[in-house]
Amino acid sequence: MPLSFSSPDSDDERKRWNRKYREAQGSRTGTKTVPDPFLPSVFSEYILPLFPQGGSALDLAGGAGRHAIWLAKQGWDVTLIDISETGVAEARQNAGPLASHMHFVVDDLTRFKASQTQIGGRPDARFEVVMAFFYLQRNIFPEMVKAMRPGGMLVYKTYTAAQAKPAGDPRNPAHLLEPGELLQLARELRVLHYREVVSENATAELVAWKENPGTTGQIRDLATGTGSHLDL
Repeated sequence: MPLSFSSPDSDDERKRWNRKYREAQGSRTGTKTVPDPFLPSVFSEYILPLFPQGGSALDLAGGAGRHAIWLAKQGWDVTLIDISETGVAEARQNAGPLASHMHFVVDDLTRFKASQTQIGGRPDARFEVVMAFFYLQRNIFPEMVKAMRPGGMLVYKTYTAAQAKPAGDPRNPAHLLEPGELLQLARELRVLHYREVVSENATAELVAWKENPGTTGQIRDLATGTGSHLDL
């Protein structure tokens, strides 16, 4: 599935991530396909009730594939995009037999355009689920929303600014959300779940829905007893 939103400035970033994946190879034994616990939780509470027959998902900055592969195991058609060819090659290897039912793309996400995604040769395809874990590129949020079909969901989790205190990693403000910022970035969507946590890591997590009148009743049921809350 070809995409064409590469940036001439992406070479250094690609090399940096290729190096990180090479250095990490062998250290993730037994954990290569274990997703962050947030994904299975979101799947059972939100995704499965709304999409019991499965669907297509886009995993942005999917790296070695632990989230994309887990969702593919649930019967979903998953497209993984990452800047590192080393990471994507590892994801393909980790997927094993599932790889033939997944799409792996090496490209720079800093200029991601929803109009350039394709599924099965269909241009301008839309996804039931768009997800991103531990990746922050603020300028592409409108395109992420465009990549969702009406009634689709955004699943997002990454670090907040509290991660840098006193000596967390990452520490670059460009990669860290300010308090409440994720809600603003996803303001075009209806928030079903939102939480900020400071424990071993400082993170913000969000599940949000792209309005579709045909599924409003289902969304109302899913949102009962949940919604935005803040844990610090």
